[in-house]
Amino acid sequence: MNYGIDIIFKIAAIGIIVTVVCQLLKKSERDDIATLVSIAGLVIVLTLVISMIGELFTSLKDIFQLY
Repeated sequence: MNYGIDIIFKIAAIGIIVTVVCQLLKKSERDDIATLVSIAGLVIVLTLVISMIGELFTSLKDIFQLY
């Protein structure tokens, strides 16, 4: 799959949204929920990146004809 710059914009958008929501929650003294939102954003970004890393290893196996 060809990601290009699309994935960078997705990760940046998730980061901006999480930051804004966390700031709003911290201003309203809901630090516990702000922490959960931060963790959820991190998990979402990690799932995007992990799928890309899996495809990278598959491509490397195909290129070098391993296994």
